[in-house]
Amino acid sequence: MAERDNPTQDDLVKRLVQETGISEAQARELVHLIGLDWSSLVREAKLIASPPRD
Repeated sequence: MAERDNPTQDDLVKRLVQETGISEAQARELVHLIGLDWSSLVREAKLIASPPRD
């Protein structure tokens, strides 16, 4: 089984930081709150990373 098929929590945190621009602490908190569901993590990370709307 390839490592990509079974990513660790650290792998997800690093990928989330790289792909969305949030901090590592924010990424770790999201993984803690949401779990390992990649699409949900990305959705929430994009909300955190987006500039506030006027």
